[in-house]
Amino acid sequence: MPAVIHRGRGRRTINEINMVPFIDVMLVLLIIFMVTAPLIAPSVIDLPSVGRAAKPPNQVVQIIIGKDETLELKQKDQSRSISIKDIARAVKQAQTAKNNLAVVISADKSVKYESVVRVMDTLQRAGVERVGLSVQLVY
Repeated sequence: MPAVIHRGRGRRTINEINMVPFIDVMLVLLIIFMVTAPLIAPSVIDLPSVGRAAKPPNQVVQIIIGKDETLELKQKDQSRSISIKDIARAVKQAQTAKNNLAVVISADKSVKYESVVRVMDTLQRAGVERVGLSVQLVY
C-alpha cells in the first residue's frame, strides 16, 4: 500500500519505490560473493584428447556399412561383401597375420546408429581392441 503524506489540506500518495533496502541487500550480496569467490577452487575436467596413436597401425581394415545396411570388408585394395556373423572371424584372421591391426568403421549418414553399434559390439565381443569410426567433414 502506498504511503500517504499529509501536506496542507489534501492527501497525496507517493508512487515511488524506496530503493534503499534493495541497494543494501545488493551490496551485502556483492560483498559475500567477493569474499567467497577466491575460496572456490576451480574444477578440472579431464577431457579425452584426440591425436596420434603411440604406434601407428601396420594395417587398416575398413568395414563399410552401406545405405541398405550391407557390410563390406575392405583390406588393402581388396573389398568383399560380408555378413555380420562372419565379420568377427574375418577380422580375427587378419589380426593373426598382423598383430598391430586397426579396424575403421565407415557408415553412410542415412544408416541407423543401431547398425553401427551392432558392428562395434560384434567386434568387441570377438576381442578386437583397436576400433575407430571414420568421420568425413563436409564444408
